[in-house]
Amino acid sequence: MSRRGWMLFAAMSVIWGIPYLLIKVADEGVSVPVLVFARTSVGAALLLPIALRRRELRVLLPRWRWLVVFALIEIVGPWLLLSNAERRLSSSMSGLLVAAVPIIGAVLARLTGDAERLTVIRWAGLLIGLAGVALLAGPQVGSGGGWPVTEVLLTATGYAAGPLIASRKLSDLPGLGMTAVCLGFSAILYAPLAAFTLPHAVPPARVIASLAVLAAVCTAGAFVLFFMLIAEAGPARATVITYVNPAVAVALGVSVLGEPLTGAIVGSFVLILSGSVLATRKARRPAGSAPELQAQPTPVPCPSPADVSKMQDGA
Repeated sequence: MSRRGWMLFAAMSVIWGIPYLLIKVADEGVSVPVLVFARTSVGAALLLPIALRRRELRVLLPRWRWLVVFALIEIVGPWLLLSNAERRLSSSMSGLLVAAVPIIGAVLARLTGDAERLTVIRWAGLLIGLAGVALLAGPQVGSGGGWPVTEVLLTATGYAAGPLIASRKLSDLPGLGMTAVCLGFSAILYAPLAAFTLPHAVPPARVIASLAVLAAVCTAGAFVLFFMLIAEAGPARATVITYVNPAVAVALGVSVLGEPLTGAIVGSFVLILSGSVLATRKARRPAGSAPELQAQPTPVPCPSPADVSKMQDGA
């Protein structure tokens, strides 16, 4: 990649690795609805003017039903579950559990009609990744923390299902406009809940700063930078940040919040990462065989952010 490509790659690897830390800090001073509303409303306010200037909103109207479904599965539900789970789980553990998105995505794709078969290597990846999840979640479940773990795994399931909807129903829509509208819709849903759960006093400065960075940098700014990375390095290289984000989440949790770095965390990281790589590995065609003719989605200049939603807590 070019120097510009490497800079964008490094920026995105960090930006989509720090939301877990910021959510953990924000949870100290505001309710979950206020947290999600702040993130979605500020993100929408920053992205909607850009989408309007690019004239990316009108083309979304015919697909409004699928946009609603996508927003519910990709943003509304997961961000609520993840933010609530981090009230009891460490940011490191949350980041690693969400890293199972590629594994869950491979299973969902197969269950919903993906034509690509699960090879022995992909099956091995699924089993290795699930072993990593079990290693990490087992002690929590045994000590009565089963529901927070379930919330994070449901978050990962939403992040895995979102791209399937986007790729099959929304693939020809402009990604920035779609993101802006979905954030705005989510903010409207959370506005009443946020209004009823406002804090009685002004939150500490670190909480306000975490909300601001989470909304402006990790949500709005991240997608703008990600589109730039795709244009500079291509979608295949851009998605490699998926495997860097969990390491950033763990490093920040340990160094900034003082969370423990246990053998289970290190072991589960290796297993989940290895399993994700193997489970999403494409099968190779036999030498000399003709490629199969199959319908391909219409290419667009900027792929939807849903295609890589596994990299955010959200992203």
